[in-house]
Amino acid sequence: MNGTHGAGPGAFEVFRSLAAIPADFGPTVAAVGNFDGVHCGHREILASVTAEARTSGARAVAITFDPHPEQFLRPGEAPKLITPLAERLRLLAETGIDAALVLRFDAELADLAPRAFVDEILVRALRVKCLHEGRNFRFGHRAAAGVDELAAMGAERGFRVHMHDAVRVRGMEVSSSAIRALVAAGNIGRARRLLGRPFAVLSTQARGRGIGTRLLVPTVNLAAYGGLLPAFGVYATRLRVAGRAFQAVTNVGNRPTFGAASFAVESHILDFEPVAMDEETPVELEFLLRLRGEREWPSPEALKAQIIRDVARAKRYFARAKPS
Repeated sequence: MNGTHGAGPGAFEVFRSLAAIPADFGPTVAAVGNFDGVHCGHREILASVTAEARTSGARAVAITFDPHPEQFLRPGEAPKLITPLAERLRLLAETGIDAALVLRFDAELADLAPRAFVDEILVRALRVKCLHEGRNFRFGHRAAAGVDELAAMGAERGFRVHMHDAVRVRGMEVSSSAIRALVAAGNIGRARRLLGRPFAVLSTQARGRGIGTRLLVPTVNLAAYGGLLPAFGVYATRLRVAGRAFQAVTNVGNRPTFGAASFAVESHILDFEPVAMDEETPVELEFLLRLRGEREWPSPEALKAQIIRDVARAKRYFARAKPS
């Protein structure tokens, strides 16, 4: 089964199985990866894929996986993802590639030998003419093969391998794992530089709060979220909902001052206006600045005084920030 983002000639296509790829789809220029976050490093590789595809009359394709291989192979140790699949595909479409192939990562794919991966997916299904990969790329059963083996197989089968060095931003190597670590530590400023955009969470309004067809109060609690969240603390954020963008202060944590722990991602909108919204309305929350860590205050009055200081600092940040 496949779908498109957009319409008409050149629309971004999504193939969710090898069988969905048309027989005349190739030749292609491609890259294989999890692409979690679609960060600066991913985009540099995909820009090269697209540029080569345009000059050679081929199609530019990203080959990715769902679920993330670690979620299948080691579910107890798998990382929280920066971007769920739908957001990953939206960001991949923005790079200008023609299509994404989403391979279901299951026991069959996990057991696929490197040569079988090359023959069945790259050669037969996609007719790959060149594959662009980072130098640490590995593939096949138990990640048995790397870019050197891939290049040798490509020479035998008629495609090239273009190896890319790691992208570095202010001395730090860009990778999904590095970004996850930064976000988990609350270092959203540095994570933003590696992502090339603010770290954001896509969710909906929490259920059970009596929300009707309009948001009439300046507080939004996000629904339970299974992806990556930043470290507990208070942040200056931007809340995007129903075509509007609001400045906000967001608390991520257990709200310890009020007794029993009660985890929430709660945003207080600073420039609030009522907006059409219900519990199904998509909400995007961008984390822009960490204001402080979470702590237990000696009294509700002390917490309220700190909140006033948090709001004042957030307003100063937004006054200095460029509109976006």
